[in-house]
Amino acid sequence: MSHKPMTKGEKFPRIRLGNRRSARHLPLALADQHRLLPVGAVVRAALDPRPTPGWGSQLALDLAIGAGFASIGPVLYKKEVAYLTLERLHSLPDTVASGMKLLVVGLNPSPYSADTGIGYARPGNRFWPAALQAGIASIDRDPWHALRHHGLGMTDLVRRTTRRADEVSAKEYQVGFARVTRLAQWLSPRAVCFVGLGGWRNIVDAKAKAGVQASQVGCRPVYLMPHTSGLNAHCRLEDLARHFACAASLAMRS
Repeated sequence: MSHKPMTKGEKFPRIRLGNRRSARHLPLALADQHRLLPVGAVVRAALDPRPTPGWGSQLALDLAIGAGFASIGPVLYKKEVAYLTLERLHSLPDTVASGMKLLVVGLNPSPYSADTGIGYARPGNRFWPAALQAGIASIDRDPWHALRHHGLGMTDLVRRTTRRADEVSAKEYQVGFARVTRLAQWLSPRAVCFVGLGGWRNIVDAKAKAGVQASQVGCRPVYLMPHTSGLNAHCRLEDLARHFACAASLAMRS
């Protein structure tokens, strides 16, 4: 990663990520940038990895969106380098990498999660207690430790922050689902776990029930489970932990 000073007449600072390493390092490099920048900051980014199969302008845009940025204008792709103007959103970055055992896909971040930089961080949300009980994570509210030590990746269908999931449109879910599908196909986690029935029902199967799904995402098997919000009174912590354990078991079989 490198930062270049602005030249005379330039409006935004420039960053360069990749440095001819594998493109699979870019998601975490972009996540680091997201954590360093204030909300609303705009940078001109050059993504210059050593290309892997699938690398191109679409993947560059997908990774930037997944990292919690909005792309201002089109992607310029020249000599295998992607040039983007990015605005840092009040959102979360993906924590994903190659070699994941389980990719968890939520609906979209809450303002509380965006403020803390950690998905499902609000007290009362049972994601982390259930994940700890199921053994798919070992440190509370630490997605980076979960990724490095347990192969647990995290993303959302939609990166726009809202107070309620029902503020997200069906079109946003569809666009986000396409991005997640490409991400899963590129990084090949052993399995994908969708947290929250609404997104999957909105896009794939309106009558879907929790459990292993008939449809795959990015050629990876899918487990669907209820939302972990404390407002979901239909599921106890033990039920959510069991769902996570079943998703982990699906990953081990794949």
